[in-house]
Amino acid sequence: MSKLIYTGLNAGKGTSFKVVGGDGVYFHLEDGRKVLDGSNTGGPLGHRHPDMVEAVRKAAENPIINEGWFWKEREQAAEDVIDIAFAEEKDWVGGVRFFLSGGEANDLAMSLAQSITGRTPLATRVRAYHGMSGMSQHLTVQPQWHGGLAVQNGESRPVPVTIPVRQIPEPLGAKYGALSDNRPLSERLEGIEDTLSDTACTILDYTQGGIYYDSEYQDRVARAAKKAGSLWIADEVVTGTGRVGRMFAFQGGETRPDIVTLGKGLAGGSSPVGAVVLSKALVDMMEDKSWQTYSTFRGHSLTVSCIRAYLQVLKRDNLVARVKHLEGIMERRLIEIAQKHPSVARVDGNGLHWTVELHGPDWRTWENNTGEVPIASRVSNRALEAGALIGTSGEQISLFLAPSFIISEEELEGILSALDYGLELADQEYAG
Repeated sequence: MSKLIYTGLNAGKGTSFKVVGGDGVYFHLEDGRKVLDGSNTGGPLGHRHPDMVEAVRKAAENPIINEGWFWKEREQAAEDVIDIAFAEEKDWVGGVRFFLSGGEANDLAMSLAQSITGRTPLATRVRAYHGMSGMSQHLTVQPQWHGGLAVQNGESRPVPVTIPVRQIPEPLGAKYGALSDNRPLSERLEGIEDTLSDTACTILDYTQGGIYYDSEYQDRVARAAKKAGSLWIADEVVTGTGRVGRMFAFQGGETRPDIVTLGKGLAGGSSPVGAVVLSKALVDMMEDKSWQTYSTFRGHSLTVSCIRAYLQVLKRDNLVARVKHLEGIMERRLIEIAQKHPSVARVDGNGLHWTVELHGPDWRTWENNTGEVPIASRVSNRALEAGALIGTSGEQISLFLAPSFIISEEELEGILSALDYGLELADQEYAG
């Protein structure tokens, strides 16, 4: 029995495989198989990318220096984030601070908003996920990710929520399938100014729960938040630095956030990472102030080296444009696959992040507290037989696809074909 305590990306007790290595867009399994890595939001450059391997090697030569000492290399990494990632946002962007993870970045961004506004309540959208640490866990409102104990065949024991959390309606979209609510957006969002009126911030993400970016939604919520005095935080932990076919999801709208949070791919997958990016207005406001938070390993030498290397590869290899190109292939093929499989209820996504949602129970009732392996995990297991590892993010009826930016069209087709094969199982159960 393994001594490692962990929670699987796919719901259901136990695992049918063990990863022992990786190369390019493939995982190597203990049983000798080489399978495509189909759901890895933290690995935009795949595994063992030569530039990232070199960055890790160079990091070993850097000083072991904590966050409290000013370090030139860390400053240069901050300049790279602004100059490369935010190159089109120079009129808006002010500065960046590095953190240990996207969840920590969200937690500290929200606490900063509380300090600035003097308010305690926080707001997010329905079905959001913002991390599992501090206040970010409280703003994660998917029922299966409550941060506590899911007791098999028993009552769940969620972590008590210690701050007021306001939820606003989510954007609704589907490249394939029907929407759950066809009311106009203005009607669905009616009254949100009142909902946000006492909140320190309104934090929005752009993929979680299979809910994707909508420019009209963003702009309406952003303007309502501004009117209510609620700082707008764009959670770009998953979507930032290229995942959606542009540098940031928020760039699709007219509005610009007060704060942007980053994580996952910002260090090319070769180091844990988080970042909080502040607008010029907030940086100017803080000129005579000190943000009194500290942690020894934030902006660690490994993280800094990997951030700088990844951003250079992203720019040099024009990977954001490549993601945009592959988006068209993903959309076309996923719609074709969905039309073949009656078990598929909805497909949505953009760039290289897509969700396939199956017909089944209401997601609001799912807490992962049953010993039964849910249908999404069983579809994933069958897809693995066909050569691709596809994640469910702990969902009961949804799978998500998020391959690396360097994947070839042939390799991408391999993932989609494996999904096609896996969905045959869902069709059988849906028909029966």
